Amino acid sequence: MSDSALRIGSADGVELDVLPLGATVQRLVVTGGDGVRRNVVLGHATEQEYLDSTDYLGAVVGRYANRVAEGRFVLDGVEHRLGVNDRGHHLHGGPDGFDRRTWEVVRHDADRVELALVSPDGDQGYPGRLQAWASYAVEGSSVVVDLRARSDAPTLANLTSHAYFALDGDVAGTSVLDHRLRVPAAEWTPIDADAIPLGGEEPVEGTPFDLRGGPRVRDVLGAPHPQLADAGGVDHDYVVTGSGLRTVAEVVSPASRTRLEVRSDRPALQVYTGNNLDGTARSLAGHPLERYAGLALEPQVPPDSPNRPGAPGCVLRPDETWSARIEWHFSAALEDEA
Repeated sequence: MSDSALRIGSADGVELDVLPLGATVQRLVVTGGDGVRRNVVLGHATEQEYLDSTDYLGAVVGRYANRVAEGRFVLDGVEHRLGVNDRGHHLHGGPDGFDRRTWEVVRHDADRVELALVSPDGDQGYPGRLQAWASYAVEGSSVVVDLRARSDAPTLANLTSHAYFALDGDVAGTSVLDHRLRVPAAEWTPIDADAIPLGGEEPVEGTPFDLRGGPRVRDVLGAPHPQLADAGGVDHDYVVTGSGLRTVAEVVSPASRTRLEVRSDRPALQVYTGNNLDGTARSLAGHPLERYAGLALEPQVPPDSPNRPGAPGCVLRPDETWSARIEWHFSAALEDEA
């Protein structure tokens, strides 16, 4: 446990360590279906490693998760220019996003931690003074993440958790390739070489991006498709079926017999298979983080929504409170799942 980590949960149940830096999930220990307790998220051992990284391991990212093309958007007839940090585009809040800020701890008890952050007017180019809150609560075998924001002027809000899951634990050489991933989405968003949407959504039917049946990650990545080749794996947005709080993803590890169900009230889910992990950064246990070491499942609005007519709204106005809920439910995998 890091000196600055805030621990909640219990040593025989779900145990979660959260860092004030980035409101980051550093460690999440659960008991697998095989009876073994494991840390099932990717994290770093020191704050400096987080600051040196561009992988956003476990952080709350914002003000706008994912990409804004060319770092520009128009709101109420006024163009705003944002800081760019990914191939000329704005990614996860910009060069100095929320993942790099030390959040204030406003509550910490046995089963809940809440953190707060103030983002001043003009921060990374965004209008309005924005107040953000992130809370984590352990409830039985689940973790509930609540995100909120308010602003004194019209702005964008699209925060999410960038936790990477690795259900076989923080072990040298492990990967998520044999995890089974189910996403109940009939449509996905093709992207260009800079990971900006090419246009509208397309049906997953007949493509490797059809995750409705819960294929192995290995089989998805091994399928011939130019989008997979260009991105080095999956780094794409899915329009999840339904609305309100619902299941947006399920992950099963046959090896540890561990099952994760992700629920959220966000309209979309970014699925990222850790394509850019290259072994230079190290895990909490000190192992190199190689490609496909973790799986990020990021509930949000679709990428570049501010510039896409008809995309789900992401504008926050002064008389509103923006909110999002993400739930991680852990259980033993059934025999037919494993």
